[in-house]
Amino acid sequence: MPPDPLGFAVDRGLGVAGVDEVGRGALCGPVVAAAVILPPGENRDLQGAGLRDSKQLSPRQRQGLVGHIRSVAWDCQLGLASVAEIDRLNILQASLLAMHRAIAKLQPVPQWCWIDGNQLIPGLSLPQRAIIQGDRHCLAIAAASVVAKVWRDDLMVRLDSRYPGYGIAQHKGYGTAQHRSALQRLGVSPCHRRSFAPCRSQQLPLL
Repeated sequence: MPPDPLGFAVDRGLGVAGVDEVGRGALCGPVVAAAVILPPGENRDLQGAGLRDSKQLSPRQRQGLVGHIRSVAWDCQLGLASVAEIDRLNILQASLLAMHRAIAKLQPVPQWCWIDGNQLIPGLSLPQRAIIQGDRHCLAIAAASVVAKVWRDDLMVRLDSRYPGYGIAQHKGYGTAQHRSALQRLGVSPCHRRSFAPCRSQQLPLL
């Protein structure tokens, strides 16, 4: 068994990857996962730098932490599932697929994977453990949440320039009142998830 992840004090020298995803509840854009292997001895330093669940950090704090995480991690990889895959598979399966893709890129191969949430990743050949609210309890998962969040937010800013009028740079694809109003006015864009209820009844805009 791996060491108990419930607490940021864990440091046993195991090759443990923390895995998390972002964008699961958004109405547009891909779901993005990150997998991070932190070396022994970095827990206290990263805690001192303020690392915790990305949802508890401001955009500026996340931007400041992501370079630190990448500089000390043994490896840090991203995996994506596209809008088409989300619509075809459903968001849960697409999220697990994105996590699988991130883990598959890791070098060295971790001995364990700690997965945020309550679902194990299908077809993963490595030992894994699902941890509810893992981004609050496991430093490697918290690191993965920050890396994934920063990368996806940057992507959504780029998508805003490609599909203007929806306010994607502000809400990052989530279903705010501004976003829902824009959907009613403009219809859905190619980056919207047609399987999601707020997008399902909307028409593609004229190009």
